[in-house]
Amino acid sequence: MSTALPVDWKPWRSATPLGNQRPTKTDLADSLHSGLGREDVLPFPTDEQCADTLRILIVGINPSPWTAAVNAPFARPGNRFWRSLATAGITPHTVDASRGLSNDDERMLAELGLGITNLVTKPTARADELTADELRAGGSHLVERVAVLQPRVVAILGITAFRTAFSMPHASLGPQSTETFAGWPPNTQLWAMPNPSGLNAHESIQTLAEKWTAVWDASSTP
Repeated sequence: MSTALPVDWKPWRSATPLGNQRPTKTDLADSLHSGLGREDVLPFPTDEQCADTLRILIVGINPSPWTAAVNAPFARPGNRFWRSLATAGITPHTVDASRGLSNDDERMLAELGLGITNLVTKPTARADELTADELRAGGSHLVERVAVLQPRVVAILGITAFRTAFSMPHASLGPQSTETFAGWPPNTQLWAMPNPSGLNAHESIQTLAEKWTAVWDASSTP
């Protein structure tokens, strides 16, 4: 799947406020206490405009201070998200989001049909600082958005957060049933994926890449 972008398409997201620099300790502290997250990475500014353009909607738990500071997903250098996508052959190179996303990488992601959002917008230093109520509210809101976006696959990164957000305490990694999710599109698959944070000792770049390959293959047909 390659999204056919209009000839006049341009990245719409705000540029990093740090001017292509890595955040300092002060920048990280400011982003953490601001309560502001980051903009979604989607082909167009609204969910309605993005309907039927996404092969995979990737859902992180919530922004880290680094991600919030540079307005780019999975930006902290120790996060293995971008390296695992490249190792799986999904992206043609490893994206360096540590200083923000480049316009070329935003176009590449849009053309691949990859969108990125979060369950919760509030930044925290660790995902386990979020409350169960915050995760459940994020899960409910995500279901509403998916009904509009209609991606082929939704991949949620972080099995512990997934279990809480969707009240599925015994869920394991891989494809999930959506029969109990009111309003979930019947042609949209739901997958639970590992958290790519460097703190997750259960996974390596190679095992993450293998799981991404399975998701990519699953998303190849409507």
